[in-house]
Amino acid sequence: MDTPHTYPKGCVFSSLSDIKGKKVTVMGLGLNGGGEATVSFFLKHGAFVTVTDTKSKELLAKTISKLESDESLDKSRLKYVLGEHRKEDFSTADCVIKNPGVRFEGNPYLQVAKAVETDLSLFLHFTKAPIIAVTGSKGKSSTVSAIAFGLSEAGFKTFLGGNITVSPLTFLEETDETTPVVLELSSWQLRDLRGRGVLKPKIALITKIVPDHQNFYGNMDSYVDDKRLIYAEQDAEDFAIFDFDEDGYTNECASPKENCFSWGESFAREARACVLRYSKKSLPKNIAGVFQQTTFGNAEGFVQNIKQFKNDGEETKKIIGKLLVPGEHNRSNVLNAALVMYLMNVAPSKIETILSRWTGIPHRLERFFEWKNSKNNLKVEFFNDSCATVPEATVAAVKAFETSVILIAGGTDKGLDFTNLAETLKQPEFAPKRIYLLAGTGTDLLLPLLENARIPYFAPFDSLDNLLEVLKSDLNAENAQEAFVPLEKNASVPVVFSPGATSFGMFANEFERGNLFKEKVVRLFS
Repeated sequence: MDTPHTYPKGCVFSSLSDIKGKKVTVMGLGLNGGGEATVSFFLKHGAFVTVTDTKSKELLAKTISKLESDESLDKSRLKYVLGEHRKEDFSTADCVIKNPGVRFEGNPYLQVAKAVETDLSLFLHFTKAPIIAVTGSKGKSSTVSAIAFGLSEAGFKTFLGGNITVSPLTFLEETDETTPVVLELSSWQLRDLRGRGVLKPKIALITKIVPDHQNFYGNMDSYVDDKRLIYAEQDAEDFAIFDFDEDGYTNECASPKENCFSWGESFAREARACVLRYSKKSLPKNIAGVFQQTTFGNAEGFVQNIKQFKNDGEETKKIIGKLLVPGEHNRSNVLNAALVMYLMNVAPSKIETILSRWTGIPHRLERFFEWKNSKNNLKVEFFNDSCATVPEATVAAVKAFETSVILIAGGTDKGLDFTNLAETLKQPEFAPKRIYLLAGTGTDLLLPLLENARIPYFAPFDSLDNLLEVLKSDLNAENAQEAFVPLEKNASVPVVFSPGATSFGMFANEFERGNLFKEKVVRLFS
């Protein structure tokens, strides 16, 4: 792995008015809204914009159509260079806006640019809003969505953006000192902020760290070093929230300090902010943070020892109770959202009431359809967990339900280990009723693990349509009640689409994959 590039401190634009008349190259238009928002932003501020993308005009037609139909934009200052990149578009620009998925190191086009920014670096340079920044491997999107929902319901004018596919440039000029902004930040987005000095969150939160993006980084230390940037510029006036529990992997702390047993512990030892911790079990009495506890069969969440930061009396307070979203991992995400709300001075009783209404987010254990089969009286609930792009996310999905699930998984490999997933699937308490697999290089790695563990599976299928046709035929069978019936009478059997791998090859990305899954299920089973 190359030494990560360090960017110059500050911003190439001294003010928003300084953008007018400048030549800006946007590298990567894309289909998820970030490139489109960036182009719109610079056109509205008077720049001359060149959009360059290696994808063809046909593949980018949806995004281009949106830009062309926006009558508020002066398209005379907009030029497209598609299907290729040209060095002159980078070397002659006053500024290049980089896509976070593109590595700076060794890139021949970025190397000739006069200045390189991202939508996030620009936003953070110009906004005065208090920033709540979240990164991690698992649960980022659910956590930021729960935080934004909670703060909005509590009366804050709140904005949500970042890796959750909303560019913060879309709401930059609506923010001020009173409008909290919740940002989901990927390791790549953080990497693009290295050296700039623009990220100083009021609250920084790192969700559970597990191996991810090893095809990009090559080792866990490089991956985690980018995560550390989220709290690097904080001071004692800020808050940093880290995991307290053991990671559960043998080599998580690849370069641990003395007695380090988790990445959260490593972060807590070096952060300059006020450090808070979260745990799935009771915290030691001297630790400030949030923890989970089962009381009379009900899983609840509590905050403790925050009075050292907030003069509010009691040491321990209940902060979350019954939730609509399934799964222990979702409870952890909501508990962290509750802690953020508490630090933003929302009362615990109000936090509990608000978060009990949160229904989750698209593509993450999203319950979207129920099918009742009159032929055999089978009731089925469909869940879309397409954003489960690592095996550990599929493990969490399988464990989220009180009954065993019908699992749809598989996809493209990104240098990850599927051993833990296979080990989970062979445990009697988590073994799915059936497993249906989509074809892909990740599936190719999973198959021998399933076979060695004698875990049965169907396929792999070369298309989602073929897989769903077979699934429907199986659910329609006369003996389906016997094969699929849930443990409790009159309960539904969950069908969970949780790939545990990326989608490239069969789908453009996990969002298209999830949307197509929902569309095809509704069409086929309605």
